[in-house]
Amino acid sequence: MTPPKLEAGFVRMPEDEFEAMLARAAEQGARRALADVGLDGPEAAIDIHDLRTLLDSLRMARRTAWQTIVRLITTGLLLALIAGIAVKLKLFG
Repeated sequence: MTPPKLEAGFVRMPEDEFEAMLARAAEQGARRALADVGLDGPEAAIDIHDLRTLLDSLRMARRTAWQTIVRLITTGLLLALIAGIAVKLKLFG
């Protein structure tokens, strides 16, 4: 590593060394962030996969619930319309 130079109050260093230092810092930060939320270690990939599967299941359940609500409302409106027509035409007495 080349020692940094001081020019006009600023520290200058070669760009490739600066980028390597940034990459190391980013990797250490990412590892620390994953460790803070408990996603470090040999089973981390499995845990993340399980979390994604759980989120996909939640999204599918939410979508299915909305579809069911829309179907119930549509069926209710159609039944009310048919009942109104039956009463209007006096089909039941």
